[in-house]
Amino acid sequence: MSAGGRETNRLVDVELDESIGRSTPDVEHERAVAIFDLIEDNSFMPVNDPGAGPYRLRLSLVDARLVFAITRENGEQVATHILSLTPFRRIVRDYHMICESYYEAIRSAASSKIEAIDMGRRGVHNEGSQTLMDRLHGKIDVDFATARRLFTLVCVLHWRG
Repeated sequence: MSAGGRETNRLVDVELDESIGRSTPDVEHERAVAIFDLIEDNSFMPVNDPGAGPYRLRLSLVDARLVFAITRENGEQVATHILSLTPFRRIVRDYHMICESYYEAIRSAASSKIEAIDMGRRGVHNEGSQTLMDRLHGKIDVDFATARRLFTLVCVLHWRG
């Protein structure tokens, strides 16, 4: 991709709607880090967009669905996509459970156990990232690294602390 393409096919802002709700300071910190990481490095292009980015993304929850409201940097509406969260429920639950095991293990377990849990954690995260890419197919083109960062944000949105 050309340098110009990297500058236009990307997110420059991610906002969480009030519908997402707020949580503990630790969870809010994790959300802020997830958003920072996503904005820092991403590839994001709404399919069939005749214009060009960069883009802003506003995430909200409506009736257990994740809403992606996409605008250009200047605020011009581009598209709104709604994804059911049902395909993510098991993956997010599994990811949270394995993360709890990982954080517990790093306190007292042998390094080989920590590495094994971390490999499992990465595998579940990759599964969620691929599911997100599949659900966005035909709506928003993202690379796998961006899908991973978006999936991290989806997980953090569900983490109540």
